[in-house]
Amino acid sequence: MSMNQSDSEEGINDINITPFVDVVLVLLVIFMVTAPMMIKEGMKVELPHSSTSDKMPSMTLSIVILKSGQVLLNGTLMTKEALTESSKAILKQSPEAKAIIGADLEAKHGDVISVMDHLKLAGIKNIAFQVVREAP
Repeated sequence: MSMNQSDSEEGINDINITPFVDVVLVLLVIFMVTAPMMIKEGMKVELPHSSTSDKMPSMTLSIVILKSGQVLLNGTLMTKEALTESSKAILKQSPEAKAIIGADLEAKHGDVISVMDHLKLAGIKNIAFQVVREAP
C-alpha cells in the first residue's frame, strides 16, 4: 500500500509558468503604450514671450534646451559633442543652415552659451532664439 501512495503523490512537480508569462506580456504592453506619453510630459518647454519675433527660415536646426540641461536636435536627445558633429553634417548638406534655439525659461545661462559655442564650432553662423509672441 505504501507503493501506491508514493506513486500517486509524485504527480506533477513542474511549475506552470504560463500565467506568469501572460501577466508579464500584459505589463509589457501597458508600459509600451504609456511610455511615449510620459516622455512627452517630461519634455515640456516653457518658452519666453516677446512682442516681436521673426518668421522661421526654410532650412533650420531646431535645438531645444530643457531646464535639466539636456539638448535635443530636431527632437533627438544628444550630447553637446554629438550636436557639433550632427551640425557639421547638416551644414555640409545645406550651407545656408540656420539654428533656432528654444531654451526653457528655467534653463541655465551656461547651458545656452555652451550650445551656442558648439554650434559656432560646427560652422553655423546664423543662430536665433525661439520665443512666443505676446499679444499686443
